[in-house]
Amino acid sequence: MKNPYIVDGHCDSLISFVNNDRTLNNPAEGGQWDIHRARQTGVALQFLAAFIETKYKPTRSLQRGLQLIEGAHRFIANHPDEVFLVQKKLDLDKIPDPTRLGILLSVEGGEILGEDLFMLDIIFKLGVRALGLTWNQRNALAAGVGEPDIRLKLSVFGQEVVQRMNKLGMIVDVSHLNETGFWHVLEVSKDPIAATHSCAKALCEHPRNLTDQQLRALGRHKGVVGVNFYPQFLKESGVATRDDVVRHICHIAEVAGVETVGLGSDFDGIEETPDGLEQVGDYHYLQEDLIRIGFSNQEVEQIMGRNLMRLLSDVLK
Repeated sequence: MKNPYIVDGHCDSLISFVNNDRTLNNPAEGGQWDIHRARQTGVALQFLAAFIETKYKPTRSLQRGLQLIEGAHRFIANHPDEVFLVQKKLDLDKIPDPTRLGILLSVEGGEILGEDLFMLDIIFKLGVRALGLTWNQRNALAAGVGEPDIRLKLSVFGQEVVQRMNKLGMIVDVSHLNETGFWHVLEVSKDPIAATHSCAKALCEHPRNLTDQQLRALGRHKGVVGVNFYPQFLKESGVATRDDVVRHICHIAEVAGVETVGLGSDFDGIEETPDGLEQVGDYHYLQEDLIRIGFSNQEVEQIMGRNLMRLLSDVLK
């Protein structure tokens, strides 16, 4: 089959650009993701995360978040012939673009909002189209997987944020959210949601992974889980290969349906990678693996990109 276009639901490369460590356009600079390798391997749309690091929380979350968003716009402006910002449903018609890579800007951590709903509208106007409600900690919206009190649901503010995101046309991202919060989001959100970079708990017992019950619920609500490449989420030994990524894809497809599976590499946000899938240029090997083990051409296209594109089409205005 011809190479399907790829949609990657999460990478953390933006920090390297904002910190002036890399231009994100030259493979020789190192790192796990850059424009050149992404385009070469068939990535058509990349979710680019503005991850607010713990050291900025809580007092400087807004400033750091805005710095990262500004950096994303500067990155796009630096490479107008190679990347473009995806903000509305009509932009999806440009994908795949033969020359340019689509960028969907996300924020990883609702701390950027503080406790003010108007901040959601502001970051929306700045081009943000996905928001991870939490990282691992608790914030004003909800509790992350690192919060000891597992009973915590969305706060009243968190519910307002989800409802407003539905109205604006933003992806609600539940990766890092605690399980009780996950179920509450499904009650509150009228739109399908995403776990942009998570794996299956049945294969690796890690707090960041999703149970089969959660996976089935995502499938019923037409959501998508992007399989994360972090070895700690793939295998309890913490040492993984590309075959382990395939195992998680297969499991999610079996449990929740092939239309529920996508990709969420977490490139440049993970210290280790699976053997055989060390950087974005290795994506084409994953496609070959999926064909080899029996997925149809249509199913491979869904997994590699079309499922996340369908989610975006359902949510974006």
